[in-house]
Amino acid sequence: MKKAIGYIRVSTKTQVTEGVSLQAQREKIEAWCLINDYELTALYADEGISGTKSDRDGITSALEDVTAGSALVVASLSRLTRSTKDMIIFAETLAKRGADLISLTEKIDTTTAAGKMVFRMMGVLNEFERDQVSERTKAALAYKKSNNQAYNHEPYGYVRKGDDFVENKTEITAIELIKKQRAAGKSIRQIVAILNKKGIAPKKSAQWNPSSVHYLLKRAA
Repeated sequence: MKKAIGYIRVSTKTQVTEGVSLQAQREKIEAWCLINDYELTALYADEGISGTKSDRDGITSALEDVTAGSALVVASLSRLTRSTKDMIIFAETLAKRGADLISLTEKIDTTTAAGKMVFRMMGVLNEFERDQVSERTKAALAYKKSNNQAYNHEPYGYVRKGDDFVENKTEITAIELIKKQRAAGKSIRQIVAILNKKGIAPKKSAQWNPSSVHYLLKRAA
């Protein structure tokens, strides 16, 4: 029986209601493996991380786990990455390891020449779509900014009051704790563990992760 490594990802909580939740992706991958006689030996996930980021723990582990003759299975290419550059790098990594890529939504199978070609083409289209969304978003934000309106998502440490942001004392206290722990020499992962153990909630997810703590520290610098 052939081996399969699964990879799933969501970047926001809203995706849970849009048919791409971690559980929905997991079920699709498991069903495909069962039907096609693959053994799903491992399944890696990245939660709350954008597909434009290449340094994700989940995808890094998944790529390290593939072996010759195995396949990396994803629900769709957008779950794998939204960067053409990363798409090509991932494809080359899999090829060097003698592994294949299976994308269920696009029905891509890189065991064939046609599958490899479509894989690269889809990467270009995904990036084009992302750039279009980015252009529309920037235009909308520029308009709101020119009219002195609050024009971004609520940053951690603040809450929206009409078109303004005001400090959230609880979250500001959490930010100070993060900065204090970092100054004391604690690693990002140690800070994550401290926050989660204390039950301090992040803005939009159930628990803290390294990327969210890193972002706050970078913003506070």
